[in-house]
Amino acid sequence: MSQDVEITWNGAQASAAMKRGAVEGLQVAVQFLLGEAIKIVPLEEGTLQDSGKATVNEADLEGIVSFDTPYAVVQHERLDFVHANGREAKYLEKPWRANASKFAEIIAERIKRALG
Repeated sequence: MSQDVEITWNGAQASAAMKRGAVEGLQVAVQFLLGEAIKIVPLEEGTLQDSGKATVNEADLEGIVSFDTPYAVVQHERLDFVHANGREAKYLEKPWRANASKFAEIIAERIKRALG
């Protein structure tokens, strides 16, 4: 009593969908991180805050959040600087550490959706 089973392998389509989902997830995750960083980035004139940028390298599946001023690294690293209104050093590191599992969830959810 054997029964024939037919399986269709859609590996290429599944891989492409998974990559699309990963790219979309990275885009959402880096925008979220940028938003969280902007909430605490040191603020005097707004130049540092306005230089924030979130990008995704689709080929390498890398998400990048950066602040582009000559003093961005110094403001991030110097714990002895005094900042007003809830602004602080480690403005990228702190939201990254606090939300690392959320970033993974965002990306996983977008991959899951893409695979439908």
